Amino acid sequence: MGLFDEVLSMAGSSLGQQTEHAGALTAIMGYINSPQVGGVAGLQKMFQQGGLGEVFNSWVSSGENMPVSASELQNVLHSGALQDAAQKAGIDPNQLTGMMSSLLPHLVDKLTPNGQVPDAGTLQSVLKGFAAGQSS
Repeated sequence: MGLFDEVLSMAGSSLGQQTEHAGALTAIMGYINSPQVGGVAGLQKMFQQGGLGEVFNSWVSSGENMPVSASELQNVLHSGALQDAAQKAGIDPNQLTGMMSSLLPHLVDKLTPNGQVPDAGTLQSVLKGFAAGQSS
């Protein structure tokens, strides 16, 4: 099972939601990898600056993932990059933020399997593997 399938499974996506969540997951990966965000490390910094560092750290650690609401995400995330990612995926930005609240904790959890935020090179190889797994 690839990263894509694992994240959808962890988020509890039903078969009907998987197509919708697949587009959102692709948009989220594009968002995280955008120059404005700067990968998982940049996302972590945004959460820390927005007062949600503890929530983000729960996703990186091996314990339980703390939840995050769509409104909390809107206060933390880079809105320009979010708009771009939503537009590329053909999803309304508010809808994307809503889906991010359920998918992002699981995605960050999977991108940090050893409790370590990946460097840019590692993230690039994971993203390439994600893209390859999605097309199969």
